[in-house]
Amino acid sequence: MSLRSRFTLSFTVAGVLVAAFVGVLNYRAASEHVVAQANRTLWLVTTAMAHEQSTHQALSDADTRGQALAPAPDRLGTVGEAEQAIVQVVARDGTVTHLGGPDVALPVSDSVRALAASGVPGQGEETTEIVVDGDVYCQRIVALGRDRGALQAAIPIGPTRDGLNSMAKQIAGGALAVVLAAAIAGWLLARCITRRLVRLAAAAEEVSGDCHVAWEVSVDGRDEVGRLAASFNRMIGRLAAAREAQERLVQDAAHELRTPLTSLSTNAGVLRRVGELSPHARERLLDDVEGETRELSHLVDELVELALSRDRDEAEESVELASVAHRAARRVYRRAGRLVHIDADDSVVHGRRHGLERAVGNLLGNAAKFDSDAAEPITVHIRKGTITVSDRGPGIAAADAARVFDRFYRADTARGLPGSGLGLAIVRDVAETHGGTVFAGTRPGGGAAVGFTVSSSRLLPGGAPDSAEPLDERL
Repeated sequence: MSLRSRFTLSFTVAGVLVAAFVGVLNYRAASEHVVAQANRTLWLVTTAMAHEQSTHQALSDADTRGQALAPAPDRLGTVGEAEQAIVQVVARDGTVTHLGGPDVALPVSDSVRALAASGVPGQGEETTEIVVDGDVYCQRIVALGRDRGALQAAIPIGPTRDGLNSMAKQIAGGALAVVLAAAIAGWLLARCITRRLVRLAAAAEEVSGDCHVAWEVSVDGRDEVGRLAASFNRMIGRLAAAREAQERLVQDAAHELRTPLTSLSTNAGVLRRVGELSPHARERLLDDVEGETRELSHLVDELVELALSRDRDEAEESVELASVAHRAARRVYRRAGRLVHIDADDSVVHGRRHGLERAVGNLLGNAAKFDSDAAEPITVHIRKGTITVSDRGPGIAAADAARVFDRFYRADTARGLPGSGLGLAIVRDVAETHGGTVFAGTRPGGGAAVGFTVSSSRLLPGGAPDSAEPLDERL
């Protein structure tokens, strides 16, 4: 079942429940009101008629003694005509005397006879329903006392029941109309809610079928669906950029791998005639093979590092940039024998220790490769999340400064030197991962100054204060 169908069904069920609840409440309220009105009418009728019977009895007694009493008003006719009440008196012996209302003989049960024979004045039964000749009546019985029997009164409630039934049908019809309206409104509202989700689903299906498809979903509103659409567009953009970068990496890698592989293939062909070569030529051939193998191994390592630099599953932590520079400097000293002068404040950032150390190490290795003056140390300058590595090499031309961080790019001055052209590209990826940028330029006095920054939002409180004393140390 689709989400739109679920929404429609939910609104319909809610409409059914509300309509049923309101309809039942209305019907019960009307029914209780009718029953209460009938009971009140019967109570008024029996009370009035009991008073009439007491008044007639008093008049009879007064006539017997020769007294004159004013007759009570005739309320029987008024009450009987107004309510169509059937009133009769049941004597002690069960004889019935019709007093008013339609000429209908009410059934006299044993309980009525017992109440007429021995009931005290005012004693009566609860209101009950009886059926006479197919018609439904509501009756009440009250004992008159003093051997006068009991008063039995009833009013027809069949028309009232018919009215209640008609009202129930009207309520059911109204409930059905409410349910239909709820279903239609639910469908329209569900269509409005899910329209953007349907577009998102279509876009996701299209992209999953062909990752080269460029798709952008229109963003409507600032609610959850609008935020989802905006996030989806950002995700598609990042996927497209990642796909483009991946294809570019593969193409560049294929181009760079072709050279050492071609050289190794040529040398392998020469090795087939190794017996014809002079000892000096064999030595040069073996040195060439070893060098190409090292370059190829280094290139593969750099490619793996570059591919994993953004996706490395490394937890972020508090990293002191000075300690990162020290570890990278020690490694460069072990490998190249170059001294490193570190001038650092106490900048502490929230980032990935391994990535930052790799970036600083690549900068130092790059400086050691181009700076042939081993007598002077390479300088690392760290201030407020900015790391700058300076050397005294040939420097970087203005035309090359904007491209030295591209993958496999090598300036004219670096083409004869070993390297893969990926070291600075890894530095750029690390910087971007930490919200920073990279830069390259000329060092005052000659040489190059290359480095990267870390986003100021990643600087931890207390890191790189203005009054911090720099750490000046030589490794």
